[in-house]
Amino acid sequence: MHDWFSMKGRTALITGGSMSIGRSIALCFADHGASVAIHHSAAADTRVGLPDAARTTAEEIRSRGVKACVVESDLAREGGGRRAHELAQAELGPIDVLVVCASIQFRTPFLELTSDEIARQVAVNFNATIELLQAALPSMQARKWGRVLTVGSINQDRPAPDLAVYAALKSAQLNLCINLARQYAPYNVMINNLAPGLVETVRNLSQREDIDNWKKLEATAAALMGRAAQADEMVGAALLLCSEAASYIAGVDLMVTGAAHLPRT
Repeated sequence: MHDWFSMKGRTALITGGSMSIGRSIALCFADHGASVAIHHSAAADTRVGLPDAARTTAEEIRSRGVKACVVESDLAREGGGRRAHELAQAELGPIDVLVVCASIQFRTPFLELTSDEIARQVAVNFNATIELLQAALPSMQARKWGRVLTVGSINQDRPAPDLAVYAALKSAQLNLCINLARQYAPYNVMINNLAPGLVETVRNLSQREDIDNWKKLEATAAALMGRAAQADEMVGAALLLCSEAASYIAGVDLMVTGAAHLPRT
């Protein structure tokens, strides 16, 4: 029987792969046979107190008997996305699977957003996505096999008031995904989006320090499940959309939210 979820012989580049959702996806892909390039920003990892996260993740991947490399690139800088792809390809060869997971957000009321906060979100959450896609798609098209997964957010449909720009950019990324999915599906390059709901990540670690407030957030943002998701709960959807199992799936926006995106009755 064909192993639809095998990634043996595939090479994946995962942006933001050093921690949280990106890390969980990277380890899952390695468990299914893929070689993995872990992209990270050294400055970003250091800011959250995890300067060795990328190296540690790469070592865990190698312990599974597949290749791994660490790719450092600041996606806030022009050309950062192209650089990440070039470095990954130089280390591991042509990229078969691209997961665009890295993003930044500022929880700031809209009228208080600074020009720098806006520009950094646009650069990392959208411009870098375009650069990565422009770098990766030609080779995938030529080889007639590729998988692209953009990681969106429940904010596409239910934008939080203090995440106005972040939410808008996630919607723009989804629009881009759907547009390109139509163009590249005939070449067996399947482009899809995964939209998580509330997930326990390094980014919201400070919010979780106040247990009572976190419980209130879970009760509103994840009311039906009564809890936030763990990062590992995103990997089933990612594996589906990045393996041979997605051979007829393109332009999908897969909401992994514990039903939080559904209309409330």
